[in-house]
Amino acid sequence: MFKRENALRALREAGCSREVIQHCFAVERISLKLARRIRANGHKLDLRLVSLGALLHDIGRAQTHGIKHGVEGARMLQELGLGNFARFAECHLGAGIPAGEARELGLPARDFMPQTLEEKVVAYADKLVMGHRPASFERALEWFKSELGQTHPALDRFKALHAEIQDLLKKR
Repeated sequence: MFKRENALRALREAGCSREVIQHCFAVERISLKLARRIRANGHKLDLRLVSLGALLHDIGRAQTHGIKHGVEGARMLQELGLGNFARFAECHLGAGIPAGEARELGLPARDFMPQTLEEKVVAYADKLVMGHRPASFERALEWFKSELGQTHPALDRFKALHAEIQDLLKKR
């Protein structure tokens, strides 16, 4: 069984920097905190998958820090025999990237939107970590606006993902 220590070894052996690994640790912490609360509210999700997906989501940063690090990370994970974690690498950018926008960004013309609850939790948690420090949704949203502009469609996707996660966190 693939374990946390295997994920850390994969990051190191891929050549991820200390900063990237610290970021992945922080994303894992926030992802697991969210996932445990969501699960306590009666929703099904796999905590092990969340943990490992969060740790491996940025493995592509060993090769590039550009927009293609998600696709590169998925390729690397496939080559390592870890294809079941490839979607975490591919769909964590922004709050997901639809096919048309992906093509405009020079990515393969396919959908990079998080689909599973585990993928959504990791993609959301990734936005709430700046470097290796936690950030509020509001701070993350302001950063997105400053980087992408006030009207970029990724802002609406991030707000929608935030609303979905917040709804899952509410006691029923």
